[in-house]
Amino acid sequence: MTDTDHTPLAEQASPRAIPDAAMAITDTKQAVMGRHLELAREVAEQVGRSLDVVRTAQDLADVLVPAFGDLAAVDLARSVFDGNEPPKRLGGGDLHLRNAALAPTTAVWPAGIKHGNAVPPLSDHPLLRSSQHGRTVVYGRDDIVALLGGPQVAEYLLPKDVHAVMVAPLYARGLTLGTIVVWRTGRSDPFAEDEADLMKQIASRGALAIDNARRYTREHRAAVALQQSLLPPATTDTPAAETAGVYLPAGGGADISGDWYDAIALPSLRLALVAGDVVGHGMAASATMGRLRAAIQTLADLELEPDELLTRISDLVQRLAAEAPADNHDIVGATCLYAVYDPITRRCAMASAGHPPPILLRPDGTTEAIEISPGPPLSLSGMPYETTTIDLEPGSILALYTDGLIDRGADDIDDGLPQLTHALAASRRPDNPDRPLDETGRALLADLVDEARRDDATLLLARTRAIPAEDTAHREIPSDPAAVCEAREWAMRQLTTWGLDDLLFTTELIISELVTNAIRYGRPPVELRLIRHNVLICEVTDSSSTQPRLRRARTTDEGGRGLFLVARLGARWGCRHSQNRKTIWSEQIIECPH
Repeated sequence: MTDTDHTPLAEQASPRAIPDAAMAITDTKQAVMGRHLELAREVAEQVGRSLDVVRTAQDLADVLVPAFGDLAAVDLARSVFDGNEPPKRLGGGDLHLRNAALAPTTAVWPAGIKHGNAVPPLSDHPLLRSSQHGRTVVYGRDDIVALLGGPQVAEYLLPKDVHAVMVAPLYARGLTLGTIVVWRTGRSDPFAEDEADLMKQIASRGALAIDNARRYTREHRAAVALQQSLLPPATTDTPAAETAGVYLPAGGGADISGDWYDAIALPSLRLALVAGDVVGHGMAASATMGRLRAAIQTLADLELEPDELLTRISDLVQRLAAEAPADNHDIVGATCLYAVYDPITRRCAMASAGHPPPILLRPDGTTEAIEISPGPPLSLSGMPYETTTIDLEPGSILALYTDGLIDRGADDIDDGLPQLTHALAASRRPDNPDRPLDETGRALLADLVDEARRDDATLLLARTRAIPAEDTAHREIPSDPAAVCEAREWAMRQLTTWGLDDLLFTTELIISELVTNAIRYGRPPVELRLIRHNVLICEVTDSSSTQPRLRRARTTDEGGRGLFLVARLGARWGCRHSQNRKTIWSEQIIECPH
């Protein structure tokens, strides 16, 4: 009988038991590695799809729960939300962090943790310093209580049954944007060492996505600020009309481009109205828009006819295209509508460079799209522009806009203009015919433009006015030097009737010089017109196209001081040309206008 083997069972295992155990451990590690790889893949696929900072932070938190922890939060520096760089700070205290995301959002979070809340001041804990130096740190419950400043604060801020917290800094391009915080509660396993390495990789990828969103936010804010700074005031109030402009960027503010509007006060109480649309999007389109707007304002001051102004602007756009890089020549272009309204004649002259026609809302409530002959867009040449002139009643509303307001897509683009025309008619309330234009403009855009629009939308509304007939006076001047004296006497009587006795002397000198020059150097017929508003305007028109020139006469010269005197006696003066005619005008300030 053999002795009984008293060797322990573990020591009696067959030689095959050792490899089997090793294989089991290897399988476990492979399973863990597989889960880690799957989580890393999820982060790569799910995080960074949006260029919104908060949305990116939420995507990051959602990926981590429940795959990595029971609860997760992403806290970001307050400046990151606005696209700015975070401050560099070490140690405890107020870290200027604010919660950007919580996961799961349906969890019962402690009272002190809410989306958007500021992270409370923290104690200067060694583990906090480690995290601020870029390390992924795991806190036990006692460490958390010490970091938060005591049990009472911890109870207010800690999720229920938490036993471990992992904190990873969001570090990208030399900036610490915030932190990822992952909690494990209840019976969840503690964090393992390899999980800290995985979290470091996840935080690195998440930080890069958040920083991309931050940089986009910064650039977008700069582009919007540029666009807004290049646009005129939203409302204007002139003798010719009151105006209100509304601009909405594409995609609910996600994109900007080169749409613009303008209301430019011109001499003789006239008003220029502009709507334009530059090809493309982004900063380049906004910069081009700014250049075109400045050029149109300059040319408007020269008082060119609408067709001639668009011709010169088209030449400018072609030069800009020639200056652009070779691969961008075809994307430099614009459409534009330019109109000039005269409140004395109550006529509006307009020309279009490939731009949609304006819409007229009459005082009686009827509307129509103005029939206008559009010329080519400003990027093209070879075709002339044509001026269309219409009569406008006082109280009429003229609407200029860009195609983002009427373009609904390929299926119903032809319906956009009738819809805008109908909406403009419906905006006129019989009980409130003088409804503020800015309120009307906002209501129209709210009704016609959705958040998913593909293009900017711009609308300019102008409610016209008229100068009363009793505030203007007109006289034809014979082509005879002796008529200068008669013109002076007529003008003096008119100023006395208007109660402008304090302007008699200066006006007499101005009229003498302007009428004398028109008779001597111009061609008949010669006309004199006086206009009274907040300024006194003296206009002399003749049929010559000769441009007057201001010069400084020498001491021994017997003449050449006429326009110099006009310039010194009045607030400003100028000259405008129309077909076969020119008008020289002078303005004087009326101290106490009627």
